[in-house]
Amino acid sequence: MVGAGVFGAWTARNFLNRGKRVLLLDAAGPANPRASSGGESRLTRTAYGADEVYTRMAWESLPEWKWLSGSADLPIFHANGALFFFESMAPYAADTLEVHRKLSLPIEMLDRAQLSRRFPQFRWDGIEFGLWEPDFGALMARRSVQALVARFVAAGGEYRLAQVAPPRNALPQNDALDELAVAGGDRLRASDYVFAGGAWLPKLFPDLLASRMFVTRQEVFFFAVPPGDARFEPQAMPGWVDFNFGDMFYGFPNLEARGVKIGRDGHGPPMDPDIGDRLPSAELLAAVRAYMARRFPVLAHSTLNEFRICQYENTSGGDFLIDRHARWQNVWLVGGGSGHGFKHGPAVGRYAAQLVSGEQATLEPRFGLASKGEKQHRAVH
Repeated sequence: MVGAGVFGAWTARNFLNRGKRVLLLDAAGPANPRASSGGESRLTRTAYGADEVYTRMAWESLPEWKWLSGSADLPIFHANGALFFFESMAPYAADTLEVHRKLSLPIEMLDRAQLSRRFPQFRWDGIEFGLWEPDFGALMARRSVQALVARFVAAGGEYRLAQVAPPRNALPQNDALDELAVAGGDRLRASDYVFAGGAWLPKLFPDLLASRMFVTRQEVFFFAVPPGDARFEPQAMPGWVDFNFGDMFYGFPNLEARGVKIGRDGHGPPMDPDIGDRLPSAELLAAVRAYMARRFPVLAHSTLNEFRICQYENTSGGDFLIDRHARWQNVWLVGGGSGHGFKHGPAVGRYAAQLVSGEQATLEPRFGLASKGEKQHRAVH
């Protein structure tokens, strides 16, 4: 198993639970600062418009996140709720409500007056309604992956810090991979090889994925809250997504006193995860501050506490990639989190393990390699 991010760690755990002998490898450590699974927080929610497959996966993943949080020394899941809000009844909102009705999942529609009463820290100008998911909230990203890998090792799995070379067969015509080369000269052999390398997948499989996976730079900012102001604490403020102002902004409350987190959900410029710089751009910081002035006036001039530069690894449409290699029958690819994948880690790990083990006979077409195009047109949010 190559890659100890959220997809790799949950997949390794699921293999171990099936009695498999599992070696988990990572070049820089679980949820390291350059990994897409690094950083502080991720939103978990079932609001996905018409994309029922992701609504189901998020709902199915929630109990396992609660289990991991309950078994950890520090909280991994903060049940502070998830809130989406809209200027009018957009198709995304209508589809979200319909999918939740169909699946009998909880979701509340709050009008502007209700939003103002329950969440006074926001300025609600121009907003007609919100979709409120009280059962969801924030996941502590780096902490959760590191805790999961520790539990994997405690249960009998093996983890190793190791740099894997792009796979090559001794005999190019072979339809199965015979071994992995690891930095230092080691050769590793297994019955199956699963690669959950995140932003490094295009580097591991350049012929197959370099033109079908798009690694882009993403920036998030953490701002100080006014001293003694409890409105921005997790007990009072949800994780949220704002579909307005011509952009999609999102954020979190003052989780564990790190500051209010705000980001813009767009595709930044291409980024090499190995050598791309990790300094914030003045342009995006200015855009986020302008947004804060409209939605959170009291924070408009707040001190910037911290920032994070990470990356998305997007497939053409934003769907996951969970499929067999095009030629090697014992090689599997798990990735394409596309900026929304973290919350689905438990469901992705279960699905991938079932697929590799032969328990899952039918491949979800949207996750298939054949569905990945060479032009970026993200449709999943």
